[in-house]
Amino acid sequence: MEDHSTEILSTIREIRDLIQLMAEPAIAARDKKFRDELRKTVGNSKPKAKAVLLMNGSRMQADIRRESGMQASNLSTLVKQLAERRLLSGDGKKPKLTITIPANFFENGASDE
Repeated sequence: MEDHSTEILSTIREIRDLIQLMAEPAIAARDKKFRDELRKTVGNSKPKAKAVLLMNGSRMQADIRRESGMQASNLSTLVKQLAERRLLSGDGKKPKLTITIPANFFENGASDE
């Protein structure tokens, strides 16, 4: 029974991923203002982009800092800026973006700052 449940869960995740891929143009149009603000806030910084992609509500800021390579003060400032722009939900300890973005959202133009 457990193997069957695992297979069903895997299939559901694949379906979800396909639906997200198909819906991306509509999501992008709906969230254009917020996505533009996110791009402006992150700029060309690869560490900031990596940190934002890790902000799914499951990681503490310390974990995001460690995985993204950002300095603690810079991450704290980024979280504050995103919260001010209503791009984060929750209290900021476990930051979560209020919009969805694809994994390749920041690929054009990010630098190693």
